[in-house]
Amino acid sequence: MALIEVKDVIKTYYSGEDCFNALNKVSLSVSEGEFVAIMGASGSGKSTFMNMLGTLDKPNSGSYFLDGTDMLSLDTDNLARARNEKIGFVFQGFNLISRTSALENVELPMIYKGIAEEERHIRAKKALEIVGLSAREDHMPNQMSGGQQQRVAIARAIVNNPPLILADEPTGNLDTKTSIEVMEFFVNLNKSMGKTIVLVTHEPDIARYCKRVVKFKDGNIISDEINTETTIPY
Repeated sequence: MALIEVKDVIKTYYSGEDCFNALNKVSLSVSEGEFVAIMGASGSGKSTFMNMLGTLDKPNSGSYFLDGTDMLSLDTDNLARARNEKIGFVFQGFNLISRTSALENVELPMIYKGIAEEERHIRAKKALEIVGLSAREDHMPNQMSGGQQQRVAIARAIVNNPPLILADEPTGNLDTKTSIEVMEFFVNLNKSMGKTIVLVTHEPDIARYCKRVVKFKDGNIISDEINTETTIPY
């Protein structure tokens, strides 16, 4: 079953009298349980596409269905609600709140969802346990390494149990050893928890952890292939 259905999406940017299509009638389908790498050079359209999947930006035309919901037809409140329930985000810069603990950072999406405090604590602790950070739940971001901060971000992304995880250059600020550790957590989320993951990267070594690689150029998908060079025995 398709979790993501994007059809004929166009995103146009204007600068004075000039315009260009960052996305040029892009169509893509992603099934439940897939692990997809999105690749391309700067300006290829991959980041614009990722922002659209995350409903952080809207295309000029086309359609986008996520888990059966027409995401482009929702008003602001319903869009925020759908985003919170259906998408977990992991960013290159971690995006943790500096003055709050790991546990409190993980609880944040549940606050927006209106979940009671006791239930938030239970679920946040479980999410931190999944990423191996039970002993760090009271630590502030500046008391943790980059890899630990990214694992807190992963815990935050999964705590509402969304069907889709969007990861935008999640290893971009990490060294090679830590990048491998973080990618192994993503693999576990995909293999053991069945999470659908779409991950933007410009690094072939990171893309090798994914089952499928989609490459963008000049606002178009130029290739969409099963990854025969994966380092993981799926």
